[in-house]
Amino acid sequence: MDFRFTDEEENFRTEVQEFLKQELPPAWDEQFDNESDMGLVAHGDFAKQFNKKIADRGWIALPWPKEYGGMKATVMQQMIYNEEMAYTGAPTGFNMGVAWVGPSLMIYGTPEQKEQFLPRITNLEDTWCTLYSEPGSGSDLASLQTKAIRDGDEWVLNGQKIWTSGAHRSNWGWLAARTDFEAPKHKGLSMFLVPMDAPGITIRPLINMAGMRGFNEVFFEDVRIPANYLVGTENQGWYQLAVALDFERSSIAGSARARRLLEELVQFGRQNTSFVAARPEIRHRLADVGIEIDVAQFLSYRVASLQQAGKIPNYEATIAKMYSSELGQRLARTGMELLGLYGQLHPKSKNAHLKGRMERYYQMSVAETIAGGTSEVMRGVAAIRGLGLPRG
Repeated sequence: MDFRFTDEEENFRTEVQEFLKQELPPAWDEQFDNESDMGLVAHGDFAKQFNKKIADRGWIALPWPKEYGGMKATVMQQMIYNEEMAYTGAPTGFNMGVAWVGPSLMIYGTPEQKEQFLPRITNLEDTWCTLYSEPGSGSDLASLQTKAIRDGDEWVLNGQKIWTSGAHRSNWGWLAARTDFEAPKHKGLSMFLVPMDAPGITIRPLINMAGMRGFNEVFFEDVRIPANYLVGTENQGWYQLAVALDFERSSIAGSARARRLLEELVQFGRQNTSFVAARPEIRHRLADVGIEIDVAQFLSYRVASLQQAGKIPNYEATIAKMYSSELGQRLARTGMELLGLYGQLHPKSKNAHLKGRMERYYQMSVAETIAGGTSEVMRGVAAIRGLGLPRG
């Protein structure tokens, strides 16, 4: 891995930074309501205008081919873009269509599926949610029981999904369902594209402990979709899903957000010395977390370097995801120790420091070690695929 960026990559980083300086006015974040859905989907007038400008530049999916709305940029340029957007907290939302639906379709989709769906992702016509977890199938995802039964030129879907992020704002779903009920659990799954307004789909909100709506329950009752909405080979969905998860776990955003918050905490400590004087050990904690953020950043850079070389990172992406999410919890605890009881105040409280970001970050950091694969599962993947250890 080369820790140096090329001149082209450095120039692109500067271009993104200049764009953000120009398009994110002072106090812009007060115009953007991310309370209701954890910022998973960019909504509100300001966010829509901001994202339209990004789409016009071809930045929504930078590495994608130009015929699908990308710029055929390098993976490293995409990572730089993700890092800068996350660092500023830009209202881009979390685009699952870009993160893993589109990349998976490029690998497994038919020419017709690519032509229909990929351009609509990059021009922001479609918003995607991911329909994986079920009430009895979370960490053991291969045990899912949602059924897809072929009926002539259609598939009939029945079952329930849970913790579906952004389902209430999505018009398409990326669904894992069981199509072979006699095969071992890993060999009987298939992947589907599902219109979320199809008859028989019911979406119910799940409010998290931070009072935000991002998760949902989704129920399927005799939902019919065209047969050509099957992606890839029937009953090979587990392997396609595993590749999609590798795309999901490749993000640099976690360490970028952590770096921004650490800088704000350090600045707060310098301006409010009484808080640091009350807990002098906090200096060492902040320094430790700063080193850990560097480690998380380099792990993500490694993942991007592998993708740049045409490889699909597996355990490397798993390690990056696990480390970054657990780092978030360590940073959250450090911030709470510095701010004391003030750190527990809601962003709408007039006495909240750092605009209440610490309270939000602390509560959301708990979910980060669960969403996208629990830390326990991540450690198992890293042990088996990375270290070659036997299954337990």
